Amino acid sequence: MKVTWQLPDGKEISADVENGMNMMQAALAHNVPGIIGECGGTLSCATCHVYVADAWTEKTGGTDDFEDAMLDVAEAERRDTSRLSCQIEASDALDGLVLIVPEA
Repeated sequence: MKVTWQLPDGKEISADVENGMNMMQAALAHNVPGIIGECGGTLSCATCHVYVADAWTEKTGGTDDFEDAMLDVAEAERRDTSRLSCQIEASDALDGLVLIVPEA
């Protein structure tokens, strides 16, 4: 599947991502600035916070209680479209996904 990260400076990084890989792992593999993934995807740091582009919010699903709580401590402003990218898994249904990297 293809995913595009929109960076705060207006640049974009697009990459092919294997099904089953989470978007934090994909961002790190493709050197996406602003995605740190300090905890390795264990839901304990919120350093992989992204905004899901409006067209994709329903397809990526909502947060569970734990992700919701972690988003409250994210460094960047929390929005209705905020997600932790470690909780979004690549699949054919998400081909073309657009994620927006918040300003740190």
